[in-house]
Amino acid sequence: MRLFLLKRKMFTAAACLLAACAMFYIVNHPAVVGAAAATRQLPIYCVQRDQKMVSISFDAAWGNEDTQMLIDILAKYNIKATFFVVGDWVDKYPESVKALSDAGHEVMNHSNSHAHMSKLSREEIIADVEACNDKIEAVTGVRPTLIRPPYGEYDDNVISAIRSIGMEPIQWDVDSLDWKDLPAGEITQRVVKGVQPGSIVLFHNAALHTPEALPGILEALLQEGYTFVPISQIILPQPYTIDHTGRQLPAASPAPAATPAPASGLFSAQPAV
Repeated sequence: MRLFLLKRKMFTAAACLLAACAMFYIVNHPAVVGAAAATRQLPIYCVQRDQKMVSISFDAAWGNEDTQMLIDILAKYNIKATFFVVGDWVDKYPESVKALSDAGHEVMNHSNSHAHMSKLSREEIIADVEACNDKIEAVTGVRPTLIRPPYGEYDDNVISAIRSIGMEPIQWDVDSLDWKDLPAGEITQRVVKGVQPGSIVLFHNAALHTPEALPGILEALLQEGYTFVPISQIILPQPYTIDHTGRQLPAASPAPAATPAPASGLFSAQPAV
C-alpha cells in the first residue's frame, strides 16, 4: 500500500511538472499560439473605420414581393445597398435583379442554389459560385466580386475556394433578425443599437416587417452622422488583415485583442437563409 501511494505521488508530481512546463512555453512563446490561430480562414464581418460609415445588405433567396418597395425606400434617402442574390432567385425574378442594378445597388452572389457549402468539395463550391456569377452578369452586365455563403455557414475549405477565384466572402456584425418576423420596432432597436463605424447590417428581402422598419433605421443612423455605402466601398483593399472577430484591418495596423474564433471547423451564423 505504501509503495502504491509513493508511486501515485510521483505520478502526480510529474504531471504537475509537465503542466507547468507547458504553461511556461505558452507564455514565453505566444507567437506559436498566434500562428496556430492565424490558420483559421475567416470572412469579413465588419471593417475598422474611423469614419461613421455603415453598409446595409439584403439576402434574396425567396419571394420578391417587397423588392420594389425596398428600392423605393432606399431611393428616398439616396442610399445604395448590397443585395446578395441566389442564382435560382435570378432565374425566377430577372426583372427584380435588373431593377436593383438599374437603381445603383450592388448585386452580389449568395450561391447558385442555396446549398450548404461546407458539404461541397472545393471544385463543387467554385462551380456553384461561378454559375451564380454567370447568371447575375447576364442580367446586370457586372460580374460579382463578393459572396455571402448560404446560412452564414463556412469552413476553411469554403473560404479558401472563394478567395481562390478572386472573390471576397462577406458576413455581418449586425443581424436584424427580420427573418424571424420580429416587430418593426424591435428590428429598429436591434440595428440602431448594434451599428458601429464599419458595420455590415444583415436584412432579407421578403421579410415581413423590414419595409416598415427600414425608414426609421435609416433616419436614426443618418441623424447620428452615419454615411451609407455599398459593401465594396466599405471594405479595405489589399493588403489587409482580419482579426479573430472577423474585423478587417489595414495590414499595417496591429490587431486588437479579440474573441477567439469558433473552435469547430464549421461556423453557422444564420439559421434561416
